[in-house]
Amino acid sequence: MKVEGIIKYNGIKKRFSIGGIDLDIKQLLKRFTEIYGGDEKDVRKFFAPGRVNLIGEHTDYNKGFVFPCALSFGTFAAARKRKDNVIKFASTNFDLQVTVSSDDIYYAKEDDWANYPKGVIKEFKNMGFEIGGFEVLYDGNIPNGAGLSSSASIELATSVLLKGLFDCNIDMVDMVKLSQKAENKFIGVNCGIMDQFSIGMGKKDNAILLNCKTLDYDYVPVVLDGYKIVIANTNKRRGLQDSKYNERRSQCEEAVSCLKKELDIEYLADIDSKTFEDYKYLIDDEVVLKRATHVVYEIKRTLDAAEKLKCGDLEAFGKLMNESHESLKDLYEVTGIELDTLVDEAQKIKGVVGSRMTGAGFGGCSVSIVKEDAIDEFIKTVGENYNKKTGLCADFYIAEIGDGAKEI
Repeated sequence: MKVEGIIKYNGIKKRFSIGGIDLDIKQLLKRFTEIYGGDEKDVRKFFAPGRVNLIGEHTDYNKGFVFPCALSFGTFAAARKRKDNVIKFASTNFDLQVTVSSDDIYYAKEDDWANYPKGVIKEFKNMGFEIGGFEVLYDGNIPNGAGLSSSASIELATSVLLKGLFDCNIDMVDMVKLSQKAENKFIGVNCGIMDQFSIGMGKKDNAILLNCKTLDYDYVPVVLDGYKIVIANTNKRRGLQDSKYNERRSQCEEAVSCLKKELDIEYLADIDSKTFEDYKYLIDDEVVLKRATHVVYEIKRTLDAAEKLKCGDLEAFGKLMNESHESLKDLYEVTGIELDTLVDEAQKIKGVVGSRMTGAGFGGCSVSIVKEDAIDEFIKTVGENYNKKTGLCADFYIAEIGDGAKEI
């Protein structure tokens, strides 16, 4: 499991390699015993990746199609059962350590990041699973707030460790649903299913064409001969709760209410672009119309993009990525100067077939398909111009597509 790239570009290239899985686990186990004591041999190890969505943004909660893939970096968890009902959380990424009772799981603002695994535990217990005490240490190399789903990664890492430690009879799709429910109900973020699904069901060197209404899915091989996926982090922190994410959801629901005057639909994904064009006059609010237009055509772009990739037409795939960003910028209005600058600068580089924002927006990351021999120029030029225009330093990650959540 490797990822190479440039970290904290500030005029000097600093290459890094997040090492192989053995190195990460060795360090994690050492830290685990420093915190909790005991012997390493009793500790079990789990992993859940981050994810990047190649195309299909803000379509998941509209029950449309998305096209994400799991990444080769994410969240490791070392865990050991206890003989009592005490649960102890620690992380190499945060100073805060939290102790709770498995008999009394509730949301507490002061518990900060630990509310994510607590929410998953709560949902497991709600399903009737007997969850006792355990100690866990998380170690994540997903940039927090970057839009690569660090929260869903810790949720799925927790799900697979609960299944493993307490012999829970539950399959991955149910763990995906349960983890999404934890974020919706326990954390209070009204996210769709995409993040948890792609992290739980990821497959090396494949993206997932997922129907968010039915959860039907296809694995599509991502053959990038001579090209790489490059993720650029704006380093503008944002959280779904702090963004206008819920506002966009409400606007989409309003669009559906308008269309239901003459159409029998539940979601924007229930109509194709031709039907939308015939009935969009029913939406009299200009802003709501823009939001709906993005969703309907983004779903079409996503289906078209998967077909292009299946045919090996990377140039056409990249063009659809570019069109997706324009729609997110002009119609859905979730980009902002930081993401727009990264994408604009990326699209100027020879050897870039496509670039777009990825994630909820309002900060976070862009994703680009870049020719391998253009990567150094891409990082240097995009990094310099981004810094000049925004005053921020971008981080760059050359991403590999990895497998989904599992016990190691």
